[in-house]
Amino acid sequence: MVRSTCLETLCLPIPDGSLFSQPIDMTDSPENRYARQIQFAPIGADGHAGIAGARVAVLGCGALGTVAAEILARAGVGTLRLIDRDVVEWTNLQRQALYTEADARQGRSKSAAATDRIAAINQDVTVDPVVADVSSKNIASIIGNVDLVVDAADNFALRFLLNDWSLSTETPWVHGGCVGASGQVRLFTGQGRPCFRCVVPEPPPASAVDTCDTAGVLGAATHLIASLQAAEAIKWISGNRQAVRTSMLSIDLWNNRIREIELTDELSIGCIACDRRDYQFLEGERGSVDESAAVLCGRDAVQISRAWPGNVDFDAIAARWNGLGRIQMTPFFARLFPDDQHTITLFGDGRVVVGGTDQISEARGLCDRYIGG
Repeated sequence: MVRSTCLETLCLPIPDGSLFSQPIDMTDSPENRYARQIQFAPIGADGHAGIAGARVAVLGCGALGTVAAEILARAGVGTLRLIDRDVVEWTNLQRQALYTEADARQGRSKSAAATDRIAAINQDVTVDPVVADVSSKNIASIIGNVDLVVDAADNFALRFLLNDWSLSTETPWVHGGCVGASGQVRLFTGQGRPCFRCVVPEPPPASAVDTCDTAGVLGAATHLIASLQAAEAIKWISGNRQAVRTSMLSIDLWNNRIREIELTDELSIGCIACDRRDYQFLEGERGSVDESAAVLCGRDAVQISRAWPGNVDFDAIAARWNGLGRIQMTPFFARLFPDDQHTITLFGDGRVVVGGTDQISEARGLCDRYIGG
């Protein structure tokens, strides 16, 4: 039986059965901090140097973004740009890493709170918090000059914009999405063939897409998807690009299903974005935050126009809203009263009017939570 009363020594057996103690290196040197990562043969010292010199933007500091940011910070990514427009709420604490009850009580900016936690985890990482609503007009200034973007966005319009920007700058990004207990992950290189729009040619209609607020979400699922995103990011920035998966990985954690969906070059034939180089979202033709949202004159309300094709299925929307508040239905619109202050009215042409606020950012957040898009 091997026993040791010294917690700071590693006792190793030698052939004659006796013991010797080798002190553990307790220094805070980079070589010691990242020793286990450098020991991993595919990364090694050269790969770690790539990680340490990388600049990564995390677009969204929610369930996916906070977990991915923490993993990347612990891996020693040189610079992390944390981008989010929202504040910490109590409902976030079930799945969003880095945040505390104090953050929720104070209603702190997610970017600022996450930055403080990352700084406490690894002081070697430069953290750049950005509180902004990303649009076609500001995306270049917000995520320009980075080596890779982690997609932790909460709506399709932003992902289409990111895809356009990625192709125009040839910057890679790691897509991730998760609702309920299911999610998917895939890195897009920015070279096209295929790109995200090859897989999802058009933003889906509101009635076709659940959100975390309408369908709920399992914390274990978001952590898993974010971990897979971080792994793909680390492969890329460490120089192991041959190890990056070429399929879309889809996981249903509750029903124990894993699928790999092969994405071939043929998908890109005729693609608006990567084949025709028509960047509709980046050029502001579709989905621009500034052009699609406006404060209604004389009313405490904001109108948001979404790029949904076809008509809205009001019955499907009402079914998703069940239990979230009082619902009003007419042949022309569906309206949700999620609390005592706000109303969310969805019209048949995809327009949304959010009542109870004159702040576009707040209105877009409520729209994303209860309608998606």
